[in-house]
Amino acid sequence: MRDVAIIGVGLTKFGELWDKSFRQLIAEAGSKAILDSGIGGKEIDAMYIGSMSSGRFIGQEHVGALVADASGFSHRHIPATRVEGACASGGLAVREGFLSIASGMNDIVVVGGIEKMNDVAGATATETLIMAADQEWEAFFGVTFPGLYAMIAMKHMRDYGTTKEQLAQVAVKNHANGALNPYAQYQREITLEQAINAAPVAYPLGLLDCSPVTDGAASIVLCAADKAKKYTDKPVKILGSGQASDTLALHARRDICTLDSTVYAAKMAYKQANMTPKDVDLAEVHDCFTIAEICAIEDLGFVKKGEGGGAIEKKITTLDGSLPVNTSGGLKSKGHPVGATGVAQMVEITQQLRGEAGKRQVKNANIGLAHNVGGSGATCVIHILEAV
Repeated sequence: MRDVAIIGVGLTKFGELWDKSFRQLIAEAGSKAILDSGIGGKEIDAMYIGSMSSGRFIGQEHVGALVADASGFSHRHIPATRVEGACASGGLAVREGFLSIASGMNDIVVVGGIEKMNDVAGATATETLIMAADQEWEAFFGVTFPGLYAMIAMKHMRDYGTTKEQLAQVAVKNHANGALNPYAQYQREITLEQAINAAPVAYPLGLLDCSPVTDGAASIVLCAADKAKKYTDKPVKILGSGQASDTLALHARRDICTLDSTVYAAKMAYKQANMTPKDVDLAEVHDCFTIAEICAIEDLGFVKKGEGGGAIEKKITTLDGSLPVNTSGGLKSKGHPVGATGVAQMVEITQQLRGEAGKRQVKNANIGLAHNVGGSGATCVIHILEAV
């Protein structure tokens, strides 16, 4: 396998973007990434686009061709492929682009992720998102994702003593980071009291424990590492890429507090990178709900199972902590346009490893990890990146 590097990144503002269309958002993110990389359109071998449910959100399928067209490359007849894996669609698109270059099939690939979620009513958005769960065993009975993650939170609290205050501290930390991110949906800090006393959604989760409904797009340019120096003096190498699956329904898992897809994808990525969790300097993890971040840092091996809440309380994961997590603000504050999230995580890690993260820059960042989850954990994609 060939080594693969990121040579360009692009991101739109995340939020309720009423004045921008699906086409405009993906074209903006893609053009930013291409300009950042220094490549020409004729050098692009393929495009991969992560999008979970554009058919439901905007009434548009056939997204691969649409993105090539909206980006101005339809006349070049570049193969453009849509990738879907629920909320892990963006991470899966990155992995497909990575594998196509590592295999020798392509030299330069543009990867994008996009979702335009606010063009439908809130109830429709909820109905669309629950399609990522098991329709027969979960959605049919009226469960939603806040409900599923509330079950995880309740069991984690019972088994390990995790508290509602620790859940709230995740939200407070990520909003503090998001306040420093000009692309974030919520660029404001919140207090612990606000997070604890927020309107209830599904106990113990309140409104500020949940990621928002978001519009936005992200893009990266991947290149064979031996050719990257032709375009940039700051390439970021992808050292490891892991993907794993689990049961679609939460009740069928061996332990609902452990996302085995994360555990196995992490093993794959660490092995490929020849690294351990101790080598990671910072991470972007899939905090669709505050309990999800606590489970993630455990399942990724950063702390032992059951110690995630304590790690948050001890401020290990803050910007100035020993392992900064979700420096972008995470899904919680930056926003969660589901198809774009995994690509946006790669953008954040790349900017951190380049030293271009501004006020949220982590000192001496050299190794970063991106963790993207689909559904309640039926799919997980993990990438480990290194500053070259």
